[in-house]
Amino acid sequence: MRNSEWKLAASVSVHWIRFKEKHPNIAQFLVFLFVSYGVTALQLVLMPVIKGIFAKTSYVSISFQVLQLGHNFDGTAYYVFDYLAGPLASGGGGGLAYFLAVQITIAIAQVINFFVQRSITFKSNSNIWTAAIWYVIAYILITIGAAAAQGLYKEPIYNLLINTWEMGHAGETTADMITMKINGTISFWIFYPIFKVIFKQRPEK
Repeated sequence: MRNSEWKLAASVSVHWIRFKEKHPNIAQFLVFLFVSYGVTALQLVLMPVIKGIFAKTSYVSISFQVLQLGHNFDGTAYYVFDYLAGPLASGGGGGLAYFLAVQITIAIAQVINFFVQRSITFKSNSNIWTAAIWYVIAYILITIGAAAAQGLYKEPIYNLLINTWEMGHAGETTADMITMKINGTISFWIFYPIFKVIFKQRPEK
């Protein structure tokens, strides 16, 4: 780096330190925001790769519909996890293959998110196993809640991009990114207050 670049970096660092001292909660939230965006970007990269791997398996032809929650307006059953057999491009729901691709992608991202948020954002020194247990419980509940909400927007988005706009595979990939982004946004606003509780800073003995 040039000398001017070093000076600029040093100046930014000094201003950031002063900002943290004056506004610790806002600074913490901003770090949480940047880390969350990074995790979401990771999911957007991983999803096509993992989905492509499972798309070559027989899991695509296996329906995965569990946790019925009432009915749709047309009378059909409404499932929290609703993945009909068959490729999305052919009118199916991706089957068990799509479900596994989504959940594995989210799981990898959330494991990374746990350690980064704990160490960098909240600088927590509380018991890591206790925090991990509560994190897993929150993750399961948020995953179920986000999946239930996904039933409201997933099909219209995929149908619009793949069938109405006839974007084919590009439409499917775009729909994947949109639904992943929506899911990440829901998780973002729910996880922050949870992290504030489970990632404590204990006084050093």
